[in-house]
Amino acid sequence: MTTDTHFTDAQISKDKIKSDLKTVFSDMDEYLRATASQTGEKIGIIRERLQEHMHKAKDRLADTKEIVVDKTKEAAKATDEYVHDNPWHAVGIAAGVGLIVGMLIGRR
Repeated sequence: MTTDTHFTDAQISKDKIKSDLKTVFSDMDEYLRATASQTGEKIGIIRERLQEHMHKAKDRLADTKEIVVDKTKEAAKATDEYVHDNPWHAVGIAAGVGLIVGMLIGRR
């Protein structure tokens, strides 16, 4: 997979989590309205739906966390390999970035 694919997967996961959380909040709102005036079977059905959505959202959050940790480890490994393979390029890049940051700070 390319880096673009990783970002796309992360965005899809992020969008899915947002959608799941909106569903949970919507169901919670419905549950609160239902409990204010009714009792019985309807509340039980809403409660089950709410619990199901909460479990799905928690699972997706855990999956997303694993993806982020894996991608971070991959990026760190790739950076480490690049620096070891091209130490002078890494020094030049670091010096350039330092120079630019120094110039920006010096302008203030």
